[in-house]
Amino acid sequence: MQDADLFDIESYDYDLPEELIAQNPVTPRDSSRMLVLDRRSGEMMHKRFSDLGELLAPSDLLVLNDTKVIPARLRGTKLPGGGNAELLLLKSLDPEWREWEALVKPGRRLRSGTGIRLSDGTVVTVGERIDRGNGVRTVSFPGRTPVLALLEEIGETPLPPYITRSTAPRSAYQTVFAARDGSAAAPTASLHFTEELLEKLRNTLGISIAWVTLHVGLGTFRPVQCEDIRRHSIHEEFCVLPLETKLLVEETKRRGGRVVAAGTTVARTLESMAADDGELRCGEMNTRLFIFPGYEYKVIDALVTNFHLPKSSLLMLVSAFAGYEPVMRAYAAAVSMKYRFFSFGDAMFIR
Repeated sequence: MQDADLFDIESYDYDLPEELIAQNPVTPRDSSRMLVLDRRSGEMMHKRFSDLGELLAPSDLLVLNDTKVIPARLRGTKLPGGGNAELLLLKSLDPEWREWEALVKPGRRLRSGTGIRLSDGTVVTVGERIDRGNGVRTVSFPGRTPVLALLEEIGETPLPPYITRSTAPRSAYQTVFAARDGSAAAPTASLHFTEELLEKLRNTLGISIAWVTLHVGLGTFRPVQCEDIRRHSIHEEFCVLPLETKLLVEETKRRGGRVVAAGTTVARTLESMAADDGELRCGEMNTRLFIFPGYEYKVIDALVTNFHLPKSSLLMLVSAFAGYEPVMRAYAAAVSMKYRFFSFGDAMFIR
């Protein structure tokens, strides 16, 4: 394939039988299958996620995203006049969680100042347009509203649209180490971890673990629709890299170990915080980093990830890391071997 074709959205399409889209997670979580891809040789192996420790060394650093999915979908009626409305809270704009960017339906037609009455009687006010094409607006809750408590009371966990028949409890769409409220979707590669596996990695095998936060919003799951993927713009997502993690990454690099990103959200956080020479800064930022083939990774050396949607920015990120041809061959192998795809599906380990 010519390099120019790597910018063509059609290059990231693939055939996926509908029955391979996982509707429920496996139990236990780490019993999922895991395709291991060597990005240099293209060699593939087939493991279980519980075998992850066999692929890591004590010199490695495993970096996890501690974000927590909030019940970010709210339903209500428009004021005045009624009519159904829906909000998907994407990104908090203030520390009290009263101002948000949200995907509003029907967001394109609503005037600024329109009220939406939620099921508990709270009236949320729709503000300015952030993204005309996708119905993203600012929304505000009344002053002194305990927003997190309200979400826990009347909000819904926003499962992706391809999960239509799930019988899993809300907790299944949450990592076992979720700690920091703020995501509209789970960092799905980390759904495979169990407390027992983390204990084994940390205390039996001596694998160091570090933490970042990226609150997953529209930037992660918004589809790429431009024919030339270079024209795609990713929506901002908030991320944090603590000083302790920066120091652990630097120590890992000095001793010749690998920085293993557990998921594309971790990869984007680490790469967003890296200068051109790989020097990391710590702190927080809003990232719009869109990684696609041609991008030179500065921090991560291995990647745990799920199987992603056709034509998605996440498939492009993985292709930039492992190479387009090896990734597409791995996806074809996964389809032929009936791996389970997407959020509740199986995993890949790319080294």
